[in-house]
Amino acid sequence: MFELEIYAPGLRQDSTLMEFSSQMDFQPHVRYKVDTHHDLVYFEIDDPSLISLDELTATFTSIGLAPRIVGQVPEGLAAAQDERG
Repeated sequence: MFELEIYAPGLRQDSTLMEFSSQMDFQPHVRYKVDTHHDLVYFEIDDPSLISLDELTATFTSIGLAPRIVGQVPEGLAAAQDERG
């Protein structure tokens, strides 16, 4: 299992939070928890071959947010992104 934390300023706004939740409905294999007080999303990914880091960050950019990864990208997730191209 891989864990990833992303900071997305503006996520706490109700309309943006609803849009994010709708976007995540398309990623049923990714578990997430939103910390609305700090605009953070904690992800748990069991199989990184099902999603890339680019796809995760696109979830934020598609609704007008600028995501920033907190800490390091898990090595297996980064490798999965590189292999997918």
